[in-house]
Amino acid sequence: MQLRRVVITGLGALTPIGEHLKDYWEGLVSGRSGAAPITKFDASKFKTRFACERSRASTRRIS
Repeated sequence: MQLRRVVITGLGALTPIGEHLKDYWEGLVSGRSGAAPITKFDASKFKTRFACERSRASTRRIS
């Protein structure tokens, strides 16, 4: 097996409490929760009706 080098050039976050690392960190520090009622599909048939959905989809390509 040949080992490959990996270079990390930055950090990012796509989460329910922030779409960027700065927003995500501020959300963590302030104790903000990403949990809310499910909106992406009809959850009425399930016992659990909350989730941590991302509120808006980022159109930027992650590579």
